[in-house]
Amino acid sequence: MPRGDKSSYTDKQKRQAAHIEAGYEDRGVPHDEAERRAWATVNKETGGGKKSGSGRGHAVNHEPSREGGRKGGEAAARRTPAERSASARKAAETRKRNAAARAR
Repeated sequence: MPRGDKSSYTDKQKRQAAHIEAGYEDRGVPHDEAERRAWATVNKETGGGKKSGSGRGHAVNHEPSREGGRKGGEAAARRTPAERSASARKAAETRKRNAAARAR
C-alpha cells in the first residue's frame, strides 16, 4: 500500500481527520499542514487504520486532542491583553496578505 493511501481507515476516522483539519484551517494553518496534523492526530489517537488486517480493537486515546487544546490555553493565559491584541492584529494582517496573494 503506497504512502498516503487512506483505504485502511474507517469512515469515522476519515470524518475525524476532516473535522480536525477544518479546525486548523479556521485558525489560519495552510491546507497541507492542516491535513498532515489532522492525520497525525487521528493516528496517535486510534493507532492508525482500523479496517480488517490493520490492528482492529485497540483502545482510543483522546489525550493528543486534549493536549493541543491545553497548550493553546496555557500560552494565551500567560500573555498580557496588549500582547494578545498585537498578535491578533498581526495574524489578521497575515491572513489578509495571504488572501490577496491567492486571489492573484
